[in-house]
Amino acid sequence: MIRSRKKSTLFTSSMVAMAGSLVSPVLQAQDAPVLNEVKVQAAVDVPYKAEKSASPKLTQALVDTPKTVQVLKKEMLKEQGAASLMEALRNTSGITMQLGENGNTAAGDTFQMRGFSANTSTFVDGVRDLGAVSRDVFNLEQVEIVKGAGGSEVGRGASAGYINLISKLPTLEQANDIALTVGTADKKRLTVDSNNVIDDRSALRLNVMVQEGNVDGRDEVRYNHTAIAPSLAFGLNSPTKVYIYSQHTRQDNVPDGGITTLGMTGFYNSNATINAAEKVNPENYYGSQQDYENVSADMLTAKIEHQINTQTVFRNITRYGKSHVDRVLTGIAGGTTALSINKTSQVLETSLSRQRIDQTNEIWANQSTLNTALKTGNIHHDLVFGLELLKESQLNLGTTTGSTSTTTVVVNGQTLPVFTAPTQSVYHPNSQQPFLVPYLTGADSDGSTTTVALYAFDTLSLTEKLKLNLGLRADRYKTKTTAGTLVTGGTGGNLATYSPKGYQVGDVAIVDLEDEDTLLSWNAGFVFKPTANGSVYIAFADAQTPPAGSNFVLSAVAGNQANGELDPQRTTTAELGTKWELLNKQLNISAAIYRTENDGQTTTDALGVVTQDAKTRIDGVELAAVGQLTNFWQVTASIGFMEAEQLDLRTQAGVFTDSVRWTPDITASVWTSYTLDKLTVGAGARYVGEQKRVITQGTDLSTQNMPVIEAYMVADIMAAYKVSKNTNLRLNVYNVLDEEYINTLNNSGARMTLGAPMSAAISAEFSF
Repeated sequence: MIRSRKKSTLFTSSMVAMAGSLVSPVLQAQDAPVLNEVKVQAAVDVPYKAEKSASPKLTQALVDTPKTVQVLKKEMLKEQGAASLMEALRNTSGITMQLGENGNTAAGDTFQMRGFSANTSTFVDGVRDLGAVSRDVFNLEQVEIVKGAGGSEVGRGASAGYINLISKLPTLEQANDIALTVGTADKKRLTVDSNNVIDDRSALRLNVMVQEGNVDGRDEVRYNHTAIAPSLAFGLNSPTKVYIYSQHTRQDNVPDGGITTLGMTGFYNSNATINAAEKVNPENYYGSQQDYENVSADMLTAKIEHQINTQTVFRNITRYGKSHVDRVLTGIAGGTTALSINKTSQVLETSLSRQRIDQTNEIWANQSTLNTALKTGNIHHDLVFGLELLKESQLNLGTTTGSTSTTTVVVNGQTLPVFTAPTQSVYHPNSQQPFLVPYLTGADSDGSTTTVALYAFDTLSLTEKLKLNLGLRADRYKTKTTAGTLVTGGTGGNLATYSPKGYQVGDVAIVDLEDEDTLLSWNAGFVFKPTANGSVYIAFADAQTPPAGSNFVLSAVAGNQANGELDPQRTTTAELGTKWELLNKQLNISAAIYRTENDGQTTTDALGVVTQDAKTRIDGVELAAVGQLTNFWQVTASIGFMEAEQLDLRTQAGVFTDSVRWTPDITASVWTSYTLDKLTVGAGARYVGEQKRVITQGTDLSTQNMPVIEAYMVADIMAAYKVSKNTNLRLNVYNVLDEEYINTLNNSGARMTLGAPMSAAISAEFSF
């Protein structure tokens, strides 16, 4: 297609340019004179830079790993005052945050990576972590961001990669760290990290987090989070190590549905008066006094590491995890047509919508991995063999939220009346207006997936300069869904056997669906090392996403991507890159060009026939640097360029989609700090380019509401002073230029969240 050739310009031109840049270091290395080796011992550690991934599946140093891997260490996150995973992920290019699927908000961590949803691609110590939870970093050693199709490493999904969170575990170093933070919007946060040595082989570690406060720039939105993570280790400094650890999180929040886009640049309404209206106060709260969000998440893990010999290590990790979110959220309703002019009060009014989510996620996991090394002739092999057993489930209780009720309803013996949701003043919202009490209907959706997976990896060191990395994984899965649909006007006769609550509001029609298949995923990478401190690589990988792979809710609707009769979607990534360790291995720099394609998406032809011929293509370039320029000057930086296109996706009416939402052409992030005696100063910035909302071909954007999120840049600064050996004071100022920008926008363009205005926090850190 002509469109396809044109859009491939970045990939083609960048490939040529990068090929030249990759050859240059090789030629220089060959022509350079041989000098006497000078060994220099670094004066201090490199706090931002990781040498290797914590995953046993990635056996080589990062400089020799043929894919893009970024590691965010806890030392850097501490400098930034980052508390949540979303705040941590701002340090990498190619990631954008979302508000939710045309609704008020999406619960938990919601983001895209390299143009694809990564909501279900978060792992903790290599085990998938499900649930609508906003994750905290208080119990993390580091955050590993692995980019490119990752099916051979983690199984289903992982179209653009995955996030692996590495937990803090006990060590044989006695240490206690306490941090107390206070900030604007009445924020307070306390973290404790206490590692206690029991004897020469055992230790106990306890991490605790408590935080509460309001949200900068928002009225009535509040949060209250507590978490505790105890861990116990036996056999340290011995061939067999045993770790038993858990994490327990509780969140009690007043959720935020955002504000109207009225008056913003790009807002459009066919009504001239509404179209000319001014922006609302960004602090306006459009929710209800009845809104709430209660979240619980519990995880228990047992991990064994046994050193069989100097070349072989066996690991087993067993985990049970469960999370629950119960949330009621009120926000401004859908599109711009909901706005109306009240002729009496001469103010704009809008209707309200409500959502209730009552969702429980549960996972049982057992993962065994054997790492070993051997030689066949002159070829050295680093081998990994593994078996993974998984049982994952998600229960979504059917709910109504009390926005509107056209008939009387009896719930637990109480008669709820006919009710119509009130309208809301756009400029002077009132959260005290009455609503019906939300209730469960019994029309639940209960889905589960069981998986048995085998995987193997081999890194062949063919010569001192050549490595070949191969991987293969087979996943045998079975997904079951029991879905209930409420039949209004019924007697509720089916509810007693289906809904544990047994609310009699109508009959429930139940449908049972199943899907099972085997997924084969692979990766192959070739690494050339022109010098000991550098590498050039080319790599290929794939991943598959089966129907209902993210939430286990199969559909019987023809053409629905969750229909079990459809083939899994397949994503392939091709990547050419180079990595170098400079300045006595204190600074890592990398560059990569990639193409990722996702095939097997559903589309409809002019006759109404559904096929799986649509695809998404992302061409991109990423550059990164992490480490230190001197012993006192730390830096991490990355920039990414993307061209995204949607191919062959149309409706029966002939409406084509040719772009990908929320995929900016440019994203960049930088953070640097400099230490001078007892004083450390730091600064950083992040840039996100324009993001498209309207993605249909040939659309007149001048008549579309909020067709894009405009590009923005945000800068932060930090200053810390070491009062004594054991005490450090730190000041963080966020959005120091007080930039107003749209952080997230819903799919209809009616509702948004703004980025936080200028804010600050002061921390006192004690170590002993």
